Amino acid sequence: MKSKVFSLFLLLSLSASAQKLPVWQDPGVNQQNREPRRAHFFAFESADKAKGDKSASARFLSMEGMWKFHFVKDHQNAPKDFFSLKFDDSKWTDFLVPGLFEFNGYGDKIYKNMGYAWCTTFESNPPYIGETNNYTGSYRREFDLPADWKGQEVFFHVGSATSNLFVWVNGKYVGYSEDSKVAAEFNITKYLKPGRNLIAMQIRRWCDRSYLEDQDFWRFTGIAREVYLYATPKVHLQDFTVGQDYLDGKGILSVEAKVADGKADIEATLYDADGKQGAQGLNATVEAAKPWTAETPYLYTLEIQLRQGDKVLEVVRKKIGFRHIEIKGGQLLVNGQPILIKGADRHELDPDGG
Repeated sequence: MKSKVFSLFLLLSLSASAQKLPVWQDPGVNQQNREPRRAHFFAFESADKAKGDKSASARFLSMEGMWKFHFVKDHQNAPKDFFSLKFDDSKWTDFLVPGLFEFNGYGDKIYKNMGYAWCTTFESNPPYIGETNNYTGSYRREFDLPADWKGQEVFFHVGSATSNLFVWVNGKYVGYSEDSKVAAEFNITKYLKPGRNLIAMQIRRWCDRSYLEDQDFWRFTGIAREVYLYATPKVHLQDFTVGQDYLDGKGILSVEAKVADGKADIEATLYDADGKQGAQGLNATVEAAKPWTAETPYLYTLEIQLRQGDKVLEVVRKKIGFRHIEIKGGQLLVNGQPILIKGADRHELDPDGG
């Protein structure tokens, strides 16, 4: 069924776009102004800070907690211009973010293992999505921009929004995102002002991409993972990829990094589980490396520093393990040993998300 729907999506994309459908009904659009997908990491201001949790960084500002919230069962009844600085949200309720509508008294919990959740509301006809029973949540929250973030790039991070996400800052439209199980990030620097600022969001239960999510699981709406703001220098680590292998008792390490808005030196250092330096450089070999397996999950710590001369711009630390994965004779092997994988279609939520 999924392959047929996907093929139909491709055929309908051009005609739908030509009709200038709203982005949440247009299969040719799944994001606007969203940052490119990247590795999951947080860049700290120093090596010492990087050894702890990101909440201790001066470049981190949590946006979790209570937001002003308005819920409608049918999308056509959602408030207009609610993202305006002049909008009065005094009669709106307080709603916890992260949080799911159906777990907090808004809408019905639905479990589907075949077909679509809207089967009793309208007929499936991709990319058509109706407004009736299309739960819509509108959010508003004010915050104070840290004074020491002046001159830095500021990003808004939403870990998971189902089924889609619209974002406004200080009354200005920022962007849009689908792909509900991966993080959406937006550069909001140009929309901010010193002092008090307003972020507004809107989430719909269904969008055109919901046709691609008919797996066997519970259907929930809202935000299921962490939400925060973070700041970076103008020149910052945009993305990186870590390659690894385990051959003849040696750990093989390779790091590729992408720097945004300028040039900087990239340094990589590997530490063992006891904190002892094991290797240095973007391409390195660890002699007598300890391998990773599911039974003995030994992890090293990779520290990446972005520098301009003696000045440290950013520091990132990630856990990595060395293992060799291959298929021989139809058998999956890890470090030469056959393994059996169990489980599929896991849809994890943060504890506070549901």
